Formats: sequence, structure tokens, C-alpha cells
Amino acid sequence: MPQYEYKCKDVQGKRYKGVLTSLDKSTAMSELKKQKWIVYSLKDYNPTLWSKEIYFGNPVKNEHFIIFCRQLSALTRAGVSIVESVRVLAEQTESKPLKKALTSVVTSMLKGNSFSQSTSEFKHIFPPIFINMIRAGEEAGKMEDTLERLAIYFEKAHYTKEKVKSAMMYPMIVGIISFIVIIYLLNFVVPRFVTVFEDLGTELPLITKIVISTSDSMQSQWYLWLLGVILLVVAFQGFKRSQFGSYILDVMKLKIPFFGKLNQKTVIAQMSRTLSSLYASSVPVLYSLTIVEKVVDNKVIGKVLHESKDSLTKGLPLSEPLKKSWVFPPLVTQMIAIGEETGTLEEMLEKVAQFYEKDVENLVDRLKSLLEPLLILMLTVVVGTIIAAILIPMLSIYSNLG
Repeated sequence: MPQYEYKCKDVQGKRYKGVLTSLDKSTAMSELKKQKWIVYSLKDYNPTLWSKEIYFGNPVKNEHFIIFCRQLSALTRAGVSIVESVRVLAEQTESKPLKKALTSVVTSMLKGNSFSQSTSEFKHIFPPIFINMIRAGEEAGKMEDTLERLAIYFEKAHYTKEKVKSAMMYPMIVGIISFIVIIYLLNFVVPRFVTVFEDLGTELPLITKIVISTSDSMQSQWYLWLLGVILLVVAFQGFKRSQFGSYILDVMKLKIPFFGKLNQKTVIAQMSRTLSSLYASSVPVLYSLTIVEKVVDNKVIGKVLHESKDSLTKGLPLSEPLKKSWVFPPLVTQMIAIGEETGTLEEMLEKVAQFYEKDVENLVDRLKSLLEPLLILMLTVVVGTIIAAILIPMLSIYSNLG
């Protein structure tokens, strides 16, 4: 939808300026005049490099989007029209990108477009599952139930994601601290003892020679170390972007010690809840699988889901390709198979999602208690090795002097 840059003033002479998204220029003029403003400039908005909004991923925080879904569900259940509900939420949301999008959505709906059509113009704000469930809810006349399901879906997904992030945070912090300590020891502490060892001319043990050589190299050839790190990062990003590399990394995410099981259970929970929500909203099965394939963001799971679409197209059950994959435990495939046989697939997927969400929560707590001593031990070994490399020859020198 086109945007227009406006400059106005009210009857008191107070000036306003901004950017308005509207159907066309005449509509934008009408909207501004409704505010009882005197418009003295209205032109096409052409953002410069500095004013252009650049987003990496979704610019709306999960917390803001969850609040929007929950409040929209509550307002519609209270009998407020969808247009008025969105208008109210556009005014009170703290997220500027969401406010801007919702304002445009209201304008689009006032022109006769549906809520799903209006939100589909802002795919960087509204996820595919949101747009398609809203569309299905409009067609079935079940908007209130659909909005309630969406609120629950995003709340559950956010909670599970936060639990996983909390498990990852501790190793990251310990890793960063370890890196800083090692760099400090090699660049500031070790060099002070090198001159002492050289003056005394004592024979140094192998571990001390290795540490001193590493310290000298980091000081005299720091640019090569920096270049090496940059090359590794660039090579990793290139590998990650390749189709083969991204698949291998996704396999590693599911098989890596400690975190592999956590990632696997998280992906299964996300897949099950998304598919259950789409089924409940009467979104076509094949299209639901396409959406889930994008939502889970894992090439291994995506490949199995793609095979499941082919299986359904041939008249075979959804559970068949899942049984052949090592990713899905028997519990998942058996419950899905039972759901297909009894016509209760939505309920079975919901139960799978609930089971694995709870399992993720328990696994995160166990991992925290297990990782803490292991990471402290790792930090102790690395730092202790550097300190030992200094202390061993020092003790040898003192014993000889004695």
C-alpha cells in the first residue's frame, strides 16, 4: 500500500508532520481532513537510506504480539467489532512497527477488505500461521474461537522458546567469560613472567613453552589471529547458507550432546502445536503442512513434512513418513496414527504438544543442574593449565635457589 508524507496544522496553528499509509492520495487527504487538520503538503513518501526502516526478522517483539492477540481475542468476545478492536489496540500498543501496521490494517478494512486480506500486506509483522488461521476463521464464521487459539498458540510457543533460551544462556555466559580470561592471561599476565624466565635462563617445561609461544604469537601476530577468526566466521556463514550445510547443521542441532534432545523435543512440540492449531481452524491439510515446514525452521523436520505431503497426496496416512524418520519417537507417530484412525488428529496433536512442552521444561531444569559443574570444571582446566604453566617453572626456580 502506498505511503504519503504529510504536513498539516490544526485550527490553533499547531503543526503536524508524518507518514500515512493509504489506498491512494485522495483517500489520504480525506483521512487527514477527518482530523480537522489543514493540509498544506501531501506527497509520495520516498524513504532515504537513513530514514528507511530495515528489519532483520520480525520487528515486533513476541511479548507485544502475544499481548495483541490476547487483547484482540478478549475484545471480540466482548462483542466489539474487529475493526474497532484493531483500532483500539493500534492506539495502545507499545510496539511502533505493530502500531503502524495495525493503523494501515484498519484503513484497509474500512475500504471493505477482510482482516486476513489486510494483514497479509504486512507479512513481516504477521506470521503465516496468523494470516491463514484468521482467513479460515472468517470463512467458517468462528473468529472468536480462532483468535483464542492464536493467543494460546503464541503464548505456548513463546514460553517454550524462553525456557530453551534460558538453558542456552548459562553456557554462553561461561564461554564468554572463559574467552576474556584466557585472552587477558595470555596478553597481560604471561608476558610479565617471560622476562623473568629469560633472565634466569632456566629450562622450561613443555607446557610452559607452548603457553609462552601462544602468548608471543597473539601479541606479535594479532592481525593473523583476527583474520583467522573472521575467515572462520565467514566460512561458517557460507556453509550455513548452503543447502547442504544448513541440513548438516540442523542434523547436528538434533544430535549434539546435552542439547540435541532438548532441540528435538522443542521442534516436535512446536510442530505438533502449530499443526493442531491449523487443523482446529480448518486450514487445508496440505497447506497446513507447508506452513508448519516454515515455522519449525529445521531442514530435517522439513524434509519429513514434505514427504508427508506426498504421502497424503497419494492417499497414504500422515504418520507413515514420520515412522520412517529417526527424528520422531514412537510415542509421536503412534498418537498421530491413532488420531488419523479415530478422526481425533487435532486432539492427539494437542496432547503431543502438551507432553513435549512439559518435557522440555523438565529437561531444561535437569540440563541447568548438570551443565553448571561441567562448565565450571572446563573453565578451571583451561585457566588452570595457563596458571600451572607459570607456576611450575617458578616453583622449580625457588627450589633450586633453596
